[in-house]
Amino acid sequence: MILTRKWINTKLVLQLFLVVFAIIQFYPLLWLVLTSFKTNIEITGSNVMGLPSKWMFENYKYVFVGSKLGRNFLNSLFYTGITVITSGLLASMVSYAVTRMKWKFSKIVLALFMSGLMIPVHATLLPIFLILKQTHLLNTPWALMIPYTVNAIPPAMFIMVGFFTSLPRELEEASVVDGCNIYQVFFRIMLPLIKPALVSVSIFTFLAAWNELMFATTFINNTNLMTITVAINSLRGLHMTEYGPIAAGMVIATIPTIILYAFLSEQVQKSIVAGAIKG
Repeated sequence: MILTRKWINTKLVLQLFLVVFAIIQFYPLLWLVLTSFKTNIEITGSNVMGLPSKWMFENYKYVFVGSKLGRNFLNSLFYTGITVITSGLLASMVSYAVTRMKWKFSKIVLALFMSGLMIPVHATLLPIFLILKQTHLLNTPWALMIPYTVNAIPPAMFIMVGFFTSLPRELEEASVVDGCNIYQVFFRIMLPLIKPALVSVSIFTFLAAWNELMFATTFINNTNLMTITVAINSLRGLHMTEYGPIAAGMVIATIPTIILYAFLSEQVQKSIVAGAIKG
């Protein structure tokens, strides 16, 4: 009886802790949404934490009509979508080649790709800028999609290599006996088996590309090609800044991330559990 009471008390304390932790995690998002409907006077002093005294929908109207943030939002979706698809496909193919195929330089190639994890992104800014300038790719969508894809491949391979290594070879042998060629084995048999890893990699790549600011600021000067992060940053005024439209832009920029996680959170949890079991 005493043990049962202790167990119930421990469970209640744990649930209370999780509720408090969830509120702490959720409140910044709620604060951002409320701030996006406030005036500058409320944001900077008179009503920082509470509900807006007057709901300023004009902040969202200014973001969509007065600025080009809608176009920049679509630019970010396009760049990020291409990056997620391309990096996921390339990383899975290379991971499969270095883990499942027997060839002389597979370990060296794997080490070269993994060395990309140790290179700081900031150290690559100047070399990439010079390369893009020489190839006349500055101020084009390629100036962002290529670096984003290249930077996403090493961490993606880091996750996928473990999944490919854990798969039994009998699957490939049985597929070959049934008449599959190497491409059919990869796309029809092996790729669906690492779906949890693909989902996790896609989410991490999406977050990295969607929130990236340094490359987007340096490589793109054309306002029609800017990403949403650069567009939000450009809403700052020279002498005065309207924080309401900036908060509205940040809310809009957060929506795709929330939608993506809402649809794929279950797969991410399965991937984490599978990764923990595989060690």
